[in-house]
Amino acid sequence: MDPVRDSGLDDEQRAAVTAPRGPVCVLAGAGTGKTRTITRRIAHLVSTGHVAPGQVLAVTFTARAAGEMRTRLRSLGVSGVQARTFHAASLRQLRYFWPRVVGGDQWQILEGKLRIVGQAAARLKVGTDAASLRDFAGEIEWAKASLITPGDYAAEVAERSRDIPGPAEQVAAVYAGYEALKNRAELLDFDDLLLHTAAALEENADVAEEFRDRYRCFVVDEYQDVTALQQRVLDAWLGDRDDLTVVGDANQTIYTFAGATPKHLLDFPRRFPEAVVVRLQRDYRSTPQVVACANTLIGAARGRAAGSRLALIGQLPPGPEPDFTEYDDEPAEAAAVAAQIRRLVEEEGVQAGEVAVLFRINAQSEAYEQALTAAGVPFQVRGGERFFSRPEVRKAMSVLRMASGRTDPLVDAVRDVLAPVGLSAEPPGGAAQRAQWESLLAIVELAEQLVADEPDADVRRFCAELDIRADAAHPPAVQGVTLASLHAAKGLEWDVVFLVGLADGTLPIQHADGDEAAIEEERRLLYVGVTRARRRLALSWALSRQPGGARKRRRSRFLHGLIPDAHPASRIAAPTAAGHKPRCRVCGSPLLGVDALKMRRCSDCPSDVDTELLDRLRGWRAEEAREQQVPAYVVFTDATLTAIAEHRPADSAALVSIPGIGARKLDRYGPAVLALVSDL
Repeated sequence: MDPVRDSGLDDEQRAAVTAPRGPVCVLAGAGTGKTRTITRRIAHLVSTGHVAPGQVLAVTFTARAAGEMRTRLRSLGVSGVQARTFHAASLRQLRYFWPRVVGGDQWQILEGKLRIVGQAAARLKVGTDAASLRDFAGEIEWAKASLITPGDYAAEVAERSRDIPGPAEQVAAVYAGYEALKNRAELLDFDDLLLHTAAALEENADVAEEFRDRYRCFVVDEYQDVTALQQRVLDAWLGDRDDLTVVGDANQTIYTFAGATPKHLLDFPRRFPEAVVVRLQRDYRSTPQVVACANTLIGAARGRAAGSRLALIGQLPPGPEPDFTEYDDEPAEAAAVAAQIRRLVEEEGVQAGEVAVLFRINAQSEAYEQALTAAGVPFQVRGGERFFSRPEVRKAMSVLRMASGRTDPLVDAVRDVLAPVGLSAEPPGGAAQRAQWESLLAIVELAEQLVADEPDADVRRFCAELDIRADAAHPPAVQGVTLASLHAAKGLEWDVVFLVGLADGTLPIQHADGDEAAIEEERRLLYVGVTRARRRLALSWALSRQPGGARKRRRSRFLHGLIPDAHPASRIAAPTAAGHKPRCRVCGSPLLGVDALKMRRCSDCPSDVDTELLDRLRGWRAEEAREQQVPAYVVFTDATLTAIAEHRPADSAALVSIPGIGARKLDRYGPAVLALVSDL
C-alpha cells in the first residue's frame, strides 16, 4: 500500500507526510487527522527507503495512544517501529544500559511516592494526612518535570508565583528528604527513568553513539505537553541531528500544572529555521456546529501565541446546534442527562459506547453513576478499574491460552471458547452481568479487528496480541456510556458528548481565580471537551448542589458569548449591567434568587397565580414524571410551574422568557403547557 497515494490525504496532510527528512512541525487542530498524518509519514519514510522501521522511535503520552499508533502502522504494513511513551522508552533503554553506566542490578521501580513522601514528612514533623501527602507528591513531580532541584525550589516557585501547598522551605525539605530516602533504598520513581536516561546519554559517549546508531528518526506526538525533563531526554536522543517530526496543538495544553509547556512546540521554527511547518485546520471529526462552538470558545482566549491560532474548518455535513441547559440542582441535572441518554439509546438507536458525560473533577462522577444506574443505562468510568484487571477478562485470557492450539477461524474460535464463561448470544439482565458480558464482547471485537489486519491470525497470535495490549495498558472500547474527567477525555471522541457542571467555581475551578494563566488553561480544558463531540453536544450547569439548596451559582463565564442570542438559554442567568438589575413587578425592588427571577416578583409580594391552572400543571407534571420514570422536578420545578401559572404565557416566546425553560423543554413540553394555559 502506498501511504500517500492510497490514503485519501488532503493537501496539508500530504505536505506533512511527504516532507523531506529533517525537522517537521505539524500544528494540528483537534479532529484534523494528526494520527493518520504521522503514521503515514512514518510509513512513507520507510517505503521510500529513508529509514528502516526499527530505526524509528515514536513517542506519545499514553500507552493507549502508543498502542493505537502501532495498530495503525501495522495496518499500513509497517512493523518494527518503536512506538512508546517517554517513560516506557526510557525504561527500556535504561535496562539495557544500566550495567554499563551504573553497574550491578538496576534499582527497582517505585510505583507510588506517597509512602516515602510520608516518611520524609514525618521526619520533618509536617502534615502527614492523605491530602497533604498528595500535595507534596504533586509538587515533587512538578519540580522534577521542570528540572528544579530541592535547593532551587524556593527561588523558582517565588519567581513563577506558583501556588504551593505550604511554605516553600517546608516543601523543599520534604522534597530533599524524599530524594534521600529513595536513593538510600535504591529505588527509581518514574521521573528518575527520564533523568537517568538523559544522564546516561549526556555523560557516556559510547552509550550515546550506540543509541544514536540504532535510532535515527524521531516522532513526538502531543508535543504541546512536553515538560522540560522530557525535552532534555529528547535532546539527548537527538544529539546534533535534526531528523525530528513533532505534532501538537497549543490550544490543547492542559497539563501545565504538571510541568507541561507549549513553548517547545511554539519555538520549534526558531530552533530549526529550516523546518517544514504545516498547519492542519480541516476538522474531520465534528459537525460545523460543534466546530463553530469550539472556535468561538478558544477565540476568546487571552494572550494566545501566534502558533496557537488555529481556526478549525468543519468538513462534515451539518448537524444539530449545541444545546445549553440550566438546572436547579446537580441531582436534577444528572437525572435529566441520564433520561436524555436513555432516549437516545432506546428511541434513536445511538450506541451507548458513542456517548460520553464529561466533567471537571472526578467527584462529579458519582451523581451520574447513580442516575444512569437508575435509568438502566450501561456505563464505564474512565480511569476506574483497568480493563485487563477485571476478573472476567483475566478468566477469558486464561481459557483462550488453554485453547491456543485451535485452528478454526479466529472469531468463531474466540466466541466458542468464551461462551462457557459468560458470552451469551444476547446481553443478560442486571447491570453487573451486563458489564461482564460487554467486556467479553469487547474481546471478540478485538479478534475481529485483528483478523481485518491479519486474515491468517489464529488463537495463539490473538493471545499474544492480548498480552501486548495488557502490557501496554491499551484496552478495547467497551460498550457503555463513558463517564470521564475532561483531562481523562483527552485524545478520545464520541458521537454525543454531555459537558456537565459548567458553573463558575467548578469550571473554571475555584482555585484558578486571580491567575489569568490558570483561567486560560481552564478554558482550554473546556475546549478539549467541546472538540470531543462528533455530532451532538450538550452543555449544562446547575444553580445549587442539592435540591432545595441556595441557588447561588452562575453558569461558567466561558459560556458568555458562546450561547447564541436567539437561543432561549441566552436569557438564563445572564449577567446584568450595573444599575439595570431585574426588579419586582409588584414592589419594584431588585430581585434576588432564581425563584424570584422566574416569577418576576419578590417571594413575599402578593401572588396573582391562577390556582386552577397550577393544579392542572401539577397533575400533568406528575403524569409526565411517571411516564419518564424521573423525579417530578426534572420535568419542571415548583417555582417554574408557579411562574407559568402567574404569567399564563400565550405563545412559545412568552414561555421561554420564563427562566428555567430552555429550547429542549420548550420542544418537549411547550405544546402541552400552552394547551393547558389556553384551555382556561
